[in-house]
Amino acid sequence: MAGPRFLTLADVAEVLNTSSAQVYALVRRGDLPAIKIGGRGQWRVESAQLEEFIQRMYAETRTFVDEHPYVESEAGVSASPPRQPRDRT
Repeated sequence: MAGPRFLTLADVAEVLNTSSAQVYALVRRGDLPAIKIGGRGQWRVESAQLEEFIQRMYAETRTFVDEHPYVESEAGVSASPPRQPRDRT
């Protein structure tokens, strides 16, 4: 085994380059399977579950990209509407 079997939420956050709060939300929503251990109820994520989660996210992203292809003109599109010329009278 290359690394530890179980990771803390902080460890998972480091792997995913996100916050512990975001990882906690993933766990509480059931998106990332975890177990609660000890009297203080500390969360642990099994390394294999984290890898499965990452692969699932890659698959979901691939599906999203396939269903929403990038269009070249999107690169220069601004979120705000075009400005109207000012009336100088």
